Amino acid sequence: MTATAAAGPLTPRQAERRRGILRSATALAARGGYEAVQMREVAEGARVALGTLYRYFPSKVHLLVAVMHEQLERLHEQVRRRPPTGADPAARVAEALTAAFHALQREPRLAEAMVRALSFADRSVGPEVDGVAQLTGAIVLTATRLPGPPTAEQQAALRVVVHTWHAALLAWLSGRASLAEVRADLHTAARLLSPAPAASADRPELQPVPPPAAGAVAAAG
Repeated sequence: MTATAAAGPLTPRQAERRRGILRSATALAARGGYEAVQMREVAEGARVALGTLYRYFPSKVHLLVAVMHEQLERLHEQVRRRPPTGADPAARVAEALTAAFHALQREPRLAEAMVRALSFADRSVGPEVDGVAQLTGAIVLTATRLPGPPTAEQQAALRVVVHTWHAALLAWLSGRASLAEVRADLHTAARLLSPAPAASADRPELQPVPPPAAGAVAAAG
C-alpha cells in the first residue's frame, strides 16, 4: 500500500495527480521497458516534484505494480462491456485471456516492465501484488459468466488459471514460450473450470478383458 493510500481516500486533486504519474510511467515503460522508468523522469513527465512522487509511490517497483493494476482494471472493464462468447466457462476464459495476451503483444516493453516489477517485489509491495492477483482473479471470474457463485472446486480452478496466466506471461516475455504455447497453456488451465461430463447411466461401464485361456495360447503357437 502506498503512503498516500495508507493515509486515507484520495481527494479529487490527489487522484488526478496519481493518474498523471501513472500516465507518465506508462509512457516511459512503453518506450523503453523497465530500465527506462526513472523516478525523476516520471516526476518531470507528470509535472510533480520528486518528493511528491515518492509520497505516492515509495519505489519504482511500487509504481510499476500500480501501472499493472491500472492496465488490468481496463481489461476488466472490457470483459464486462464485451463478454466472451465461448460455449462454456473454459472457452470464455481462454478467449478473454488470449485477447489480453494479444493486447500485451502490442506493448511488449510495457508488459516486460510490469512483469519485472512483479518479480522484483518484496514484502513492502505485498498489498499491491495481492491486489494484482485479486484483480486478475476477478477478470477470470467475470469471463466465466457462471450462473452463480463458484463452487469450491471452481475457486481452486480459478487460482490455477491465475497462476498459469502469470507464469505464461513471464515465459513469453523471457522468450521461453511462443504465443501458440501460451494459448495452449491457457486453454489447458481453463478447462479445469468446466466439470468433467458425468458417465451416462444407460452406458454400461467397460469391463476388463480377461486373459486368453492357456489352450488358446498353445494352439496359437
